[in-house]
Amino acid sequence: MRESKGEKTIGIINVAVLILISLACILPFINVFAMSLSSNASIVSGKVVFLPVEFTIDMYKKVLSDVTMLTSIQFTSILTVIYTFCALFCTIILAYPLSRKTLRGRKPIMIFVVFTMYFSGGIIPTFLVVKNLNLLNSMWSLILPCLINTYFFIIMRSFFMNIPESLIESALLDGANEIQILFKIILPLSAPVIASIALFYAVQRWNGLQDAVFYISSPKKYPLQLKLREMILSSVINEDPSSVKEVFALEGMKSATLIIATLPILIVYPLLQKYFVTGMTLGAVKG
Repeated sequence: MRESKGEKTIGIINVAVLILISLACILPFINVFAMSLSSNASIVSGKVVFLPVEFTIDMYKKVLSDVTMLTSIQFTSILTVIYTFCALFCTIILAYPLSRKTLRGRKPIMIFVVFTMYFSGGIIPTFLVVKNLNLLNSMWSLILPCLINTYFFIIMRSFFMNIPESLIESALLDGANEIQILFKIILPLSAPVIASIALFYAVQRWNGLQDAVFYISSPKKYPLQLKLREMILSSVINEDPSSVKEVFALEGMKSATLIIATLPILIVYPLLQKYFVTGMTLGAVKG
């Protein structure tokens, strides 16, 4: 069928809007990347826009030579791996039983779970719980309070519900128990949604800042985002009119640090991209 003029116009407008949105997302990143590879003089003079000026990797050398920054990157990497594994495991363990129609009390439990999407205990009560459990300045203070994301749980449960019931019934007739069904049938068929949710959890923890501000006060256990925050705050506090060049020069170091912080996610995402669309689409069919 030939498109009418109105449909063509709408299509052109949609493409134009998407291009503008894409540029709004990409151009700031390109600017930060260009600044990270430019000299202090070019940054101070405002010459850097989207291409490096007076190309140099000195900023990256300074960042990677900072022992505290390397410690923070290492700690955040370990934290992200442990958190992603624990969160994914707990989400699966919760989603699978609630996807089974034979589970008694399934609906009341779902109501309680979904209730947490709209109402939480609050920042102060959560902090007091973490404090009373002696988890302050501990890695587990950044894992346990946010172990299961309700939205991600609903996506995974919906995916499990789309798996044919006949497969489960056949396994039960062959003598398999629920644990065997979960690990030998359900999970192998759920690679797309598991990969998608794992990516979401990893990005959520890697970019997490607020809980680290509340629960972590030891510099040795600063996650990467908290370390970046401290760098920015220290540069603002130390700013004075007599050292404008030094303040502007810090922008190059900040830019290099931001690129280093973003790089792991940029590397991981393409590896899981083939599962991403499939997992999100199939997991959103049923409620």
